[in-house]
Amino acid sequence: MAFTVSESPRRELFPEIEPFAFGHMPTGGIHNIYYEECGRPGGKPALILHGGPGGATSPGMRRYFDADKWRMVLFDQRGCGRSTPNAVLDENTTWDLIEDIERLRERCGIERWTVFGGSWGSTLSLAYAITHPERVDALILRGIFLLTRKELHWFYQEGASMIFPDAWERYLAPIPEAERHDLMGAYYKRLMGDDRAAREQAAVAWSSWEGETVSVQGPDARPDKFADPAFAVAFARIENWYFTNGGFFPEENWILNNIARIRHIPAWITQGRYDVVTPASGAWALHRAWPEARFEMIPDAGHASTEPGIIDSLVRATDWAATL
Repeated sequence: MAFTVSESPRRELFPEIEPFAFGHMPTGGIHNIYYEECGRPGGKPALILHGGPGGATSPGMRRYFDADKWRMVLFDQRGCGRSTPNAVLDENTTWDLIEDIERLRERCGIERWTVFGGSWGSTLSLAYAITHPERVDALILRGIFLLTRKELHWFYQEGASMIFPDAWERYLAPIPEAERHDLMGAYYKRLMGDDRAAREQAAVAWSSWEGETVSVQGPDARPDKFADPAFAVAFARIENWYFTNGGFFPEENWILNNIARIRHIPAWITQGRYDVVTPASGAWALHRAWPEARFEMIPDAGHASTEPGIIDSLVRATDWAATL
């Protein structure tokens, strides 16, 4: 169901909280996954998935849920954040992450949970739900990313470039003119190469392009972390690795082709009208394929989860899911 966003005062984030438990989970391979639990130990379980891939969790992600009602589980996906080893691509695919989610669910003794994710987190949420629909109580999705060639071309080759030409110039800078016909491929060569200086330069440029376009405020609103090589190398390498490999999905448009498997699950979709990173066409396609899901198009928002209209929608969504 699509509906108009309320004109009542917008909701704000819940107060800051600290985890009541945290640790590292072995995967049986080279990766060890950092995870944390927040809120009320006996609360309704929720899995919170970060973006990127390669973006890592942050304290602000805990604040979309009422800590008195929810038991929140968060983890840093393979190769990023406090998971180890950092920026490693071996044994790092969508299907490995889905196995990690199931391993973490069993470790926490949770039967079913609400799954919450934005941007790449929406991709992974949908892929997990399609693979394990019996484990999902509800889905809360923001900034829908179906990981199609069309979306990738729009953001990394041509499209978003026409809206943010100033940021685009900085994204192009590390790549010679002769290689700009395939920018993802040119970045792949540098991000996967042995030249550390070239790798860091490319990582910061790739990461900053996303950071400068996430908000309707533009480059001036770029979060500082996107220009920090310590963050950018893992972020850029893992994103480029996943995107060059089509998300490791077996076919183009795999999510929409399998949406019938999850249409019975209660869902809430939040999308910024002026989202340049994951444009609204993806959310609209998901809405059309899944009319049972609640859908909100935020009229004054871009991609960032911290924009006021996005916060309002997501906080109302978690309150809604708490009653299911």
